[in-house]
Amino acid sequence: MSHADDLKSSGLKATLPRIKILEVFQRSEQRHMTAEDVFKALLAEGADIGLATVYRVLMQFEQAGLLSRNHFESGKSVFELNEGQHHDHLVCLTCGRVEEFFDAEIEKRQRAVAQTRGFDLQDHSLALYAVCNKSPCPHRPK
Repeated sequence: MSHADDLKSSGLKATLPRIKILEVFQRSEQRHMTAEDVFKALLAEGADIGLATVYRVLMQFEQAGLLSRNHFESGKSVFELNEGQHHDHLVCLTCGRVEEFFDAEIEKRQRAVAQTRGFDLQDHSLALYAVCNKSPCPHRPK
């Protein structure tokens, strides 16, 4: 399926900025990106797309279900491709790296906790904040 088809199937017209921004997410090694990260990637490849357009397209992609948005400790929105599989996040407070993980036992416990308290769990987001103990950390700013 092409980028244009991805956009059309989500109800969005395939404009050049939308295609370029979708390509950034599909090509990037970095799975979790802020609007500024996307803007810098576009600048690096010579695309003439302003930061305001990046913000607008990211919101459209989130509403259309192409991207998921998280708010980690940094206070900035972080976007990732929505691939339809639930996962949680481990966020390093030192270098900012985000690692995804899935733990069936944690999922089971969350549902049980909700049920015990009289709730039917519909959705959740779990982010664990830690300090990585990788030495030297390849992601820590120099």
